[in-house]
Amino acid sequence: MIRCKDIHKSYNEKEVLKGISFDIDDGKIFGLLGPSGAGKTTLIKILTGQLDYEKGEAYILNKAVSELNGNDRKEIGIMMDQFGVYERLSCADNLKIFADIYDIPKSRIRETLALVGLEDAVNKPASNLSKGMRVRLQLARAFLNTPKILFLDEPTTGLDPMTQKLIHRIILDKKKSGSTIFLTTHNMEEASTLCDEVALLNEGVIVDSGSPKDICRRYNHQKKILIHLVSGNDLEFAHDRNSAEKICRLMDEGMIETIHSSEPNLETVFLELTGRKLED
Repeated sequence: MIRCKDIHKSYNEKEVLKGISFDIDDGKIFGLLGPSGAGKTTLIKILTGQLDYEKGEAYILNKAVSELNGNDRKEIGIMMDQFGVYERLSCADNLKIFADIYDIPKSRIRETLALVGLEDAVNKPASNLSKGMRVRLQLARAFLNTPKILFLDEPTTGLDPMTQKLIHRIILDKKKSGSTIFLTTHNMEEASTLCDEVALLNEGVIVDSGSPKDICRRYNHQKKILIHLVSGNDLEFAHDRNSAEKICRLMDEGMIETIHSSEPNLETVFLELTGRKLED
């Protein structure tokens, strides 16, 4: 559904993207992880036809981005932070503008607002929305044309944990309905929760990619098993046959409360590869 091959992009003398390549299969959630300034938003703008690029190939819906027509673009939904809302208009009226642009039946407006949990805010002015409700209205606008592909640029930045979980549920529901989703984030927990595949982007270069679990396993250098006992003590075992016998004995005696392996998370992997945190 989405394909990049050796994409290069520069602003003046600075090269922002330095040969980006990846493929995203139909119905998958792909996460592009990186700190602010890594090039995530630039890549979304290239893939959605908002920016030109100097070198490489970019494809959406099996077409070169430069060849997408109006009907093709109706299959794409975009949510970006700079795509604001009309403050004086109600939630419904905000969506009416885009319903007219996309020639979408007005009946879709209430359905889409209900989809993101704004059914009780249909007539509420956008200026009176909380930050979380505003994000949901932006999502509703991206969902309005029931797109095959969704581009979501850091959709939960600055939201409280409860609202983040609500947004995650909405995104996963769209995946279940068949949408392919391109997500940018610097939140490793969000990526681990939502994404089938991720790419770690640092200073315009993808430093590794794969499923979140596979990436974390690849950088599990310690291979330790961490055990918390009912007594409150913590034990650490090597990942080998001798340890298995000791752990089995502890389990038989009912002494174990929790067992954890030592795989790093995406934040730790990114730090190892780049020397930077995702939330720099």
